[in-house]
Amino acid sequence: MAAFERAKDKLREEGIAVVAASTDPREKAAETVAEHSLTLPVGYGLPLKETAGLLGAFYEERRGILHATGFVVKPDRTIAVAHYSSGPIGRLVWQDVLGLV
Repeated sequence: MAAFERAKDKLREEGIAVVAASTDPREKAAETVAEHSLTLPVGYGLPLKETAGLLGAFYEERRGILHATGFVVKPDRTIAVAHYSSGPIGRLVWQDVLGLV
C-alpha cells in the first residue's frame, strides 16, 4: 500500500483511483494508515472467511489474515486483472497497473 500511496499522483494523472480494504478491525487499520502515512481510502472490518470466499483469496485462519489480493477494475466496473498472493513476493505493483492503462 505504501508504494501505491507514493505513486498516487502518477496514477491519478492517468485516471486511476486507488482504494484499499482490510479484514483488520478499525483500530489496527488506523495503525497501518498512520504507519504508512496513507491518504488513500482504506476500508476495514471485512469478514475474513466471507471475503476470502467472495474474492477467491488465500487466507490463514490460524493467523486471522487474508493474503494480499489486488484488482484492476475497468470504468465499466468489470475486472481487468485479478492478482492473488499467498505471500509477500509477487504482489500487484503500481507500475504494472500503470502499464495496463
